[in-house]
Amino acid sequence: MKALMADLQAEYDELADWLATLPEADWGKHTVFYDWTVADEVMHLHQVDLFGLIAMRDAAEFAELFKAVRAGQAQGIELSQEMRTRFGHLAPAEQLAAWRATYEEVLARFAASDAETRMPWFGPEMGVASFAAARQMEVWAHGQDIYDLFRVRRPSHDRIRAICDLGVRTQGWSFRNRGLDRPAPPRVTLTAPSGAVWEWTPDGAESITGPAEDFALVVTQRRHVDDTDLIVTGAGARAWMEVAQCFAGKPADGPAAGVRKVDYA
Repeated sequence: MKALMADLQAEYDELADWLATLPEADWGKHTVFYDWTVADEVMHLHQVDLFGLIAMRDAAEFAELFKAVRAGQAQGIELSQEMRTRFGHLAPAEQLAAWRATYEEVLARFAASDAETRMPWFGPEMGVASFAAARQMEVWAHGQDIYDLFRVRRPSHDRIRAICDLGVRTQGWSFRNRGLDRPAPPRVTLTAPSGAVWEWTPDGAESITGPAEDFALVVTQRRHVDDTDLIVTGAGARAWMEVAQCFAGKPADGPAAGVRKVDYA
């Protein structure tokens, strides 16, 4: 749990520190993620962190939040609308400071929790450690949207392994979520930023090999597999890379080939 917390803290801080260097005008620029602005991306991360705080703090309070969210959605009020209503009046520096304060509180809650502690969520309840891993993935993925906007190559770290592991563990979910039959899991062999080699399902008949960062980009739906250096062997492995989704929610389609291919400055 300590290692997971250290990685999550680093993920939060690295993105927040870089955001602090952006001119205020850049916060209004649009990413390719649903045409969200930089400010929208940060508001979303802040919103989910607040939901997580409530879920860890008081299950009854979260149950009321859950009802309110679903009632709003039934009336056509999406979470993106709610976040803009709540945070949209803040200047970029204020938004960033507010998010930092919230994620620091999230980290403190994690540190005081047992890894196996269960917490309610919008889908099935989950363990605190699983929620922490999901937060790292989401911060990394939404951060990628912003790095891509400015054609900045982000720093790479071996903590990306947690995101790759989440991607591998959600192979079956990616198919079930679409009502599709799950093919046998392939062997996944990835090269870490440090040069270390990580492997999952070593006895898999099919295979996926290549850079860990590229695999993370595909399973978070930030790149099409054809825009990466991944080598995919086998029909089942290819089918997975076409529908991979390591985050919860309704089936989502990743970008088409070429749409999010970035030529870095």
